[in-house]
Amino acid sequence: MGAPVTDGVVDIGYVELFSASALMLVAGLVSWKLELGQTRRIAVSSVRCFVQLLAAGFLLTYLFEFQTWWLVLLVLAAMVIAATQIATSRVKSRIPGLVPAVFVSLFVSSTAIGLIVVEGVVHAEPWYNARQLVPIVGMIMGNAMAAVAVAIDRLFADMDARAPEMFSLVALGATPHEAAAPSLKAAIGAGMTPVLANMSAAGIVTFPGMMTGQLLAGADPLAAAKYQIVVMLMLSAANTIAIVMASYLTYRKRFAPDGYYLDKGLRG
Repeated sequence: MGAPVTDGVVDIGYVELFSASALMLVAGLVSWKLELGQTRRIAVSSVRCFVQLLAAGFLLTYLFEFQTWWLVLLVLAAMVIAATQIATSRVKSRIPGLVPAVFVSLFVSSTAIGLIVVEGVVHAEPWYNARQLVPIVGMIMGNAMAAVAVAIDRLFADMDARAPEMFSLVALGATPHEAAAPSLKAAIGAGMTPVLANMSAAGIVTFPGMMTGQLLAGADPLAAAKYQIVVMLMLSAANTIAIVMASYLTYRKRFAPDGYYLDKGLRG
């Protein structure tokens, strides 16, 4: 007997769901056999994945049924705060004032591009329709936070690797922006690379998440492809905005107020 179908989607039973956790044994066995020290992290990540996604499912069920504009915005605010915490935790360098910069870059890029897509492409009614707005902003934010972390890491690693050059440039009268320009370009390029690579592989090597989900739900393949194109384009735009904002809001943290590049011992 097949699994029940709800609105065109095959409903996975809880027995099958928890049985699928056996797939994580692959990573666990590799970690144990090679003594990678990742076994506990794998277990914790698996439990968090179950708990967080099931909780999100219950929350969205309530949100879709009783949505109001302020409740939707409250959920989006919580998502931005969580994304900021995750993104900053992935940055290896200790950078004072990083949290506000990351928060602003994620908030502006996610909400701006999300509202453009919801209003201009999907034509949601009302504009705060949680069924469209929350998943779209979530997709944008998830990609943007990873891109921001990569870009900031690359930015400060590149500036530190160029420290003698940076000292010389500012000593010769270069502004902080002029001295940091090559590092800014490298960081923004590094942050843009993953989404551009995914765009190049879409439809040939992979069927991305949005398209796969719609196909599993029984959608027309051409309609699913159109949605996926919009998703890839919005991710590219949002990632670019986020990494440019984050890079330009943070690079001055390596410079003193008077424009001199800070040595390790002088950094806050």
